[in-house]
Amino acid sequence: MTESVSAPDTSSVRGTAGDLIVMGPPGVGKGTQAKALAQQSGWIHLSTGEVFRDHIRRQTELGRRVKSYLDKGQYVPDDATVDLVRDRLRRISPSTRVLFDGFPRTVAQAEALDRLLPEMARKVGAVLILEAPRDELYARLSSRALAENRADDTPEVIANRLDVYDEQTRPVISYYEDRGLVKRVNGVGRVEGITSRLREALDS
Repeated sequence: MTESVSAPDTSSVRGTAGDLIVMGPPGVGKGTQAKALAQQSGWIHLSTGEVFRDHIRRQTELGRRVKSYLDKGQYVPDDATVDLVRDRLRRISPSTRVLFDGFPRTVAQAEALDRLLPEMARKVGAVLILEAPRDELYARLSSRALAENRADDTPEVIANRLDVYDEQTRPVISYYEDRGLVKRVNGVGRVEGITSRLREALDS
């Protein structure tokens, strides 16, 4: 088990709301919801998955590095992911709220984010967890695989992605729960209804 670090001192960090993290298993719709929340509120939507796929399309050095991991349903190594986030945050004003989508996915990444954010006058304000039953997630991912012909959504890869989430990302939820930052939201239903639940969770 990874040993957690102490929560950073954010008393000098600008603002009180803090940045947001949207988490949830593959297929729960966190990308769709993160985009909706960011667009409605004028926040920056920082999706590591979208950035990785963009690098793969452009066949950059990073794209070639991560493609083999994504095609197997595995997580990209922490160092590559953290470097990408650091580079992106350097180009965002501290006064603009960031909504992280797909990061952090491991406790090591969460600890790295804790060290990184205060350097940029930032902090985590809340962690939104979208939840859905495993059979619902599997059905959604299988349908998406047929519709989009995605190489990373074969039956074997889907099962592995869900297993990897359970093994590596659920501990991250516990990490933030210990700090009282987690808000759980039902991710089953119409897109608009789920977005409303997320906003209500943020306001509670």
